[in-house]
Amino acid sequence: MAKQGRIFVGIGGWTFEPWRGVFYPDKLPHAQELSYASRQLTSIEINGTFYRTQTPATFRKWAQEVPDGFVFSLKGPRFTTNRRVLAEAGESVNRFIDSGVLELGDRLGPLLWQFPPTKKFDPDDFAAFLSLLPAERDGCKLRHVVEVRHDSFCVPEFIALLRKHNVAPVFAEHATYPAIADVTADFVYARLQKGKDDIPTAYPPKQLTRWTERLSEWADGGTPDDLPRIDAGHKTKKQARDVFAYVIHEGKVRAPAAAMAMIKMLAKP
Repeated sequence: MAKQGRIFVGIGGWTFEPWRGVFYPDKLPHAQELSYASRQLTSIEINGTFYRTQTPATFRKWAQEVPDGFVFSLKGPRFTTNRRVLAEAGESVNRFIDSGVLELGDRLGPLLWQFPPTKKFDPDDFAAFLSLLPAERDGCKLRHVVEVRHDSFCVPEFIALLRKHNVAPVFAEHATYPAIADVTADFVYARLQKGKDDIPTAYPPKQLTRWTERLSEWADGGTPDDLPRIDAGHKTKKQARDVFAYVIHEGKVRAPAAAMAMIKMLAKP
């Protein structure tokens, strides 16, 4: 077994006009933005799949534009998660997975299912939803992560359900969303949302250093002791895990700089 899993650090999307002249060179053609971004970062979380269905050709094109070792995480469609009865989402889940996401091949990272802040924890209904998420499709392993935004999910029963289905919770570093650092799957997923655009790297150097330490600890199979867990008494099996971290603060102008700074720190022996 490897001593450490892979650590991917990135941003949300790659099309953002204020990044031109800050992250992207001034005269870089828009059509080359993904190619450029994917060579500075190691992952990108795609938000567009939350709002509209993409084509297999689009997924193939994205996969061809990025280098080996780069991965995308994809948000599942809002029509899947923004519903009263989650147990009825099976057709929507399958439609998304069959829309062409497998065309990404080894560039496919986790599928992110994001729930609205008003969605409360219903144990039976959420268990039914998790059972709808396939562990593989056409020989391709699928990893699923859920982002819940209501405090009713902060109970051990929710954590136990995630463990049962090998689904990860988003660790949300956010002003109001619950922060859940329990490890429930063979990977970890974090969204860092407290960066500031008046800091060149979004976070002060000491905070970036601490985040890289946490990412490494997760990848080594540990659990950072300074992040909140719901079921803190559970003994998590120590094993190498892949870790996905995205800098997605509100202004997001400095998000690429934060991600690149962490990638540089992680590369040091």
